Amino acid sequence: MARQLTFDLALPPPTYAREDFVVADGNREALAWIDRWPDWPAPALALGGPPGCGKTHLARIWAERAGALVIEGRDLDGKSVADLSELIAASPTIAIDDAQDAPERALFHLYNLAREHRGYLLVVAQALPAHWQISLPDLASRLRAAPAVAVAAPDDELLGSIILKQLADRQLHAAPGVVHYLVSHMERSAEAARRVVAALDRRALAERREIDRRLAADVLAELSASP
Repeated sequence: MARQLTFDLALPPPTYAREDFVVADGNREALAWIDRWPDWPAPALALGGPPGCGKTHLARIWAERAGALVIEGRDLDGKSVADLSELIAASPTIAIDDAQDAPERALFHLYNLAREHRGYLLVVAQALPAHWQISLPDLASRLRAAPAVAVAAPDDELLGSIILKQLADRQLHAAPGVVHYLVSHMERSAEAARRVVAALDRRALAERREIDRRLAADVLAELSASP
């Protein structure tokens, strides 16, 4: 009886090292702004883009470079000005992922406090602040005065490059056509590429199969059926 393979084993946490970031036209400008820090014209920079485009990876690269704290927008819910003052005193340079989930007044105070402490904010969201529905005029003016850079969803070339890098990092060889097949059929995100290659590695080893189009199809079907 064939052994049932499971794919719900925990994957290693994502790696956000600079050397793991694959540069392409859709993210090149954003990376240039990250590298430009602290030579920013304002105490904040906004990054916006769809899920899976690499915004979080860019935020982590910047956090490593700037020694910044990384928080989620929802982490600011219920925070008083005193709480935010303590936060900025401990780390005046902060990356806020999913910043659209932050309460407006908390984000406003955090911006002002960062500026007072000569710190910086990296504001990361699915949309750039110019497209937010902001009811607090002072917050809107501050965020919209900051540089704002859009990060594009991975195109075929970038997604293929990410898959090839994941394969190379694991010292895996894929048969011709496999990468193109994956790019055409998988979820379009860097994290999805990581999950797919990890599953290919695990299943190829367990079944002693080469990584060909049939195995790729089996893995995609298995992953799509996973909760």
